[in-house]
Amino acid sequence: MTDTLMNTVGPSAELTDPRVIRAVQLVWHEADLLDRKQYEPWQDLYTDDAYYVIPIAPETEDFANTLNMVYDDARMRQMRVTRMTEGYAIAAVDSARTVRTVSRFVVENLTDDEVTLRAAQVLVAYKRGRHDLWAGEVTHRVRLSADGDRIALKVVRLIDSEDAVPAAGFLL
Repeated sequence: MTDTLMNTVGPSAELTDPRVIRAVQLVWHEADLLDRKQYEPWQDLYTDDAYYVIPIAPETEDFANTLNMVYDDARMRQMRVTRMTEGYAIAAVDSARTVRTVSRFVVENLTDDEVTLRAAQVLVAYKRGRHDLWAGEVTHRVRLSADGDRIALKVVRLIDSEDAVPAAGFLL
């Protein structure tokens, strides 16, 4: 397995690497699915052992032992999708419409079979005549495979995570 580090290759060279392009395309595809409320296909983008995390502490890496807004493994992601798509749940019935932009990609790690990207995400949500802005830094660890690339970890670090955050009614 060959590791490529940002300091030895340079940011512009990494962004043209076919592995990085595949990872970026997967992240953009995920954003599109979420904005279109396609939660079942969204869930299929994740590996079986993946975590979807929204930590409260901005710098934490120990998600299992710190308080998080969201810390979902496969079972919890399925429960969250079920809540968003079935029955009468306020999160599903009165969910906001969203448009998100994911940009400013930085390659954190690059190997033959995995890419870790850090990016900025700005999400505008519209509900009941009101716009809300959600912004943060998102890290995706993407596993590359001939059978299809999948997300092994997604961490959304909201810029206001330590303040009171309203109920979203959508997935970040």
